[in-house]
Amino acid sequence: MRRTSAVAVATIAATALTLTACGRGGSGSTASETGKNVGSGKATGTITVWAMGAEGDKLPTLAKEFEAANPGAKVNVTAIPWDAAYQKFTTAITAGTTPDAAMVGTTWMGEFAGNDALDPTPPSIDKSAFYDGAQKSTEVKGTSFGVPWYVETRLVYYRKDLAAKAGITTPPTDWAGLKAMAKAMQTKAGAKWGMGFQAGGQGSWQSIMPFAWSNGADLTKNGGKGYNFDSPQVLDAVKYYQSYFTDGISNKAAPATPTTEPDFVSGKVPMFISGPWEMSAVEKVGGAGFKDKYDVMQVPAKVKSSSFVGGSDLVVFKKSKQRDTAWKFIQWLSDPKTQVKWYQSSTDLPAVKSAWQDPAISADTKLATFGKQLETAQAPPSFPSWEQVIASFDTEMEKVTKQGADPAAALKTVQQQADSIGTGQ
Repeated sequence: MRRTSAVAVATIAATALTLTACGRGGSGSTASETGKNVGSGKATGTITVWAMGAEGDKLPTLAKEFEAANPGAKVNVTAIPWDAAYQKFTTAITAGTTPDAAMVGTTWMGEFAGNDALDPTPPSIDKSAFYDGAQKSTEVKGTSFGVPWYVETRLVYYRKDLAAKAGITTPPTDWAGLKAMAKAMQTKAGAKWGMGFQAGGQGSWQSIMPFAWSNGADLTKNGGKGYNFDSPQVLDAVKYYQSYFTDGISNKAAPATPTTEPDFVSGKVPMFISGPWEMSAVEKVGGAGFKDKYDVMQVPAKVKSSSFVGGSDLVVFKKSKQRDTAWKFIQWLSDPKTQVKWYQSSTDLPAVKSAWQDPAISADTKLATFGKQLETAQAPPSFPSWEQVIASFDTEMEKVTKQGADPAAALKTVQQQADSIGTGQ
């Protein structure tokens, strides 16, 4: 999920226990399903599509092109604020009043599919066209319930000019090199803090897990049937992350409201991890010429570079009475040419790999680095209880970063809570 969904996560965490008590996933599928084919010919009829945030505001314009190509079809887009979306979806699923199709956050897929609300992806959709990590975000118990619409992953942003002042002209590729670079930013380039890591708390898992995945971690065990937070690979990653705070490279008292852009532009915090939206954000604050002062690099590896893959998926609900038209609209949105048009309108990065070959995207070297990271980026497990379980992880990580709590003990607590909560399947 994208940064714009941060507020929604609070709603998820607050309601997750209630949903579990209501038997979430009890009526859901327990085995792999095969989607039905979509009929041939042009789309007809009227469909309702829900979309959140800026995507909900911009999609109607693009939908008009679909309508022009399918004169018998009408697409009604309902724009929903992110902070109201999760509750609106769960209420609609319970009441049987879901839209025909919708944009759905990647970490919601397990729960919605577990409630038997989503229609399996038709076999006519080529799953190999999408980035593997993004495609996996649509899969629950071996069944794909939608397609990735747009993607995002996290990279290390760094001030190229200050790195040169610190004597570093080549981006590091391993953990030790990254930490040495962050320290040099302080000792040689005058930075207050070498790395702007989040000091635990809500959403901090998205900064920590890239290091776990880059250490070969698997967040599931028992054949994908259980959580696996207390593995040696995750422990190493948490210890590494904690060391930035204990060594004074990252600020354990960082404000709850991020000051990322001004701190990056001033050089106070010349490195941080974030998604592609920060490019326009830092360039706006930095002004003319600032885009030449910074660059992005892949997450340094201990085993193989990896990162978090988020974004949003497109789904069709089982209650839809216009299934064929809903899927035809989604297929149209997944066409490489449409993906490029969508990027130019929204700056959402294409989930379809071939769309990245278009000059509108390939000419940007920073975007190319995001594309390279997407080749190995990973999605979290599609367990219905993920949001509830990861909230406990964020809580424990705040103790690790701010209070110096033992990482092994913290992960043991997280694992115990995860085992108690269960996967929700």
